[in-house]
Amino acid sequence: MRVNRVQYTTTAAFAPVNSANIAAIMLEVKQLNIPGIKCSCWLLPDGKTFMHLDQFVDDAAHDVLLSLASFKKFDSELWASGLEVDPVMINPTLVASTQDYF
Repeated sequence: MRVNRVQYTTTAAFAPVNSANIAAIMLEVKQLNIPGIKCSCWLLPDGKTFMHLDQFVDDAAHDVLLSLASFKKFDSELWASGLEVDPVMINPTLVASTQDYF
C-alpha cells in the first residue's frame, strides 16, 4: 500500500476553482470504479489550505490517478495559479487502523 499526504495553500481567489477541480477528480475515480484508489481532500479553516490524503493499493494505482484527464487539469491549473505555499508531500506508514484499506 502507498499513502500520500499532500498539503499546500492556494490564493483565496483560486480556492473555489481548486475545490471544483478536486471534485472532478473524485467524480472521475468514482465513475471509473477504480478499486485500488481511495482519495480524500480536506480544506483547512483558513479556506485556502488543502490537505489530500490518498491511499493506493500499489504504485500502479497511483499512476492511474496521475493519468486521469481530471487530474491533469487540476495539476496544471494548480501550478499556474500562483500558490502561496508550495505542496509538501509525505508518505506515512500505517501503524494501525479501525478499518481495512486494501
